[in-house]
Amino acid sequence: MDVRAEARRLASVATFFVWVGWIAVVYAVVVAVPLGMLAFLVRTKYDPLVTLDQDILVSATDYTRGHPRFRSFVETWEVISQPVVMYLVLGLPVSLYVWFGRHLRTRAWWALATMATGWAIAVVLKLLVRRARPEIDDPIAQHAGFSFPSGHATNNAIVVTVVVLLIWPLVGTGLRRLLVGLGAVWVIVTCADRIYVGAHFLSDVAAGVLLGCGLTVASYAGYVGWRPPTPTDSTTKGSD
Repeated sequence: MDVRAEARRLASVATFFVWVGWIAVVYAVVVAVPLGMLAFLVRTKYDPLVTLDQDILVSATDYTRGHPRFRSFVETWEVISQPVVMYLVLGLPVSLYVWFGRHLRTRAWWALATMATGWAIAVVLKLLVRRARPEIDDPIAQHAGFSFPSGHATNNAIVVTVVVLLIWPLVGTGLRRLLVGLGAVWVIVTCADRIYVGAHFLSDVAAGVLLGCGLTVASYAGYVGWRPPTPTDSTTKGSD
């Protein structure tokens, strides 16, 4: 048994767990605590938050009803930004390209695992908070399920952030800036769309973005801190 090799392996494992611990602390401070506080305020129906949410929603939906072309736009955006569409049209194809086209298997697995985990967490959080959908006069559309956090906002934030981080080392500086800019605009428009169509309150979409972006960045930090075992000649192809 190579004592030095074993010592290096144990040191690498210890370093990884220390790194994960720091990630957990940072995630708790930056994402989990604010998200938990927001969920608590929503769950307990904190009056200032409820009033703010309702006032913004009423103003937004009134504008949508008064502008037919804008209404057509938000209804179309609601369809193209559905989570299943984002995963099938963007998240999954890019992950498969990175896996089979660039032979970065573990990187692709990170993306797929993160998207699946984020979707599941959002579903569980909806069931825990159990916030009812907005109730407004003359609703623009009917929406089923619970409201907090917004599934559209959460999953769009996850897919966009995953795709940007997934291909970040594969593209140049100019394209990186373009991807970040386009991704930010896409998520912001999606969040606004959920309010203007009357499907969610402002706090719903804010929680969705916080959860989606925060979870993905924390997951990526953990992935970057992890290093696969040194491959042998027979297993070199297909790993990062």
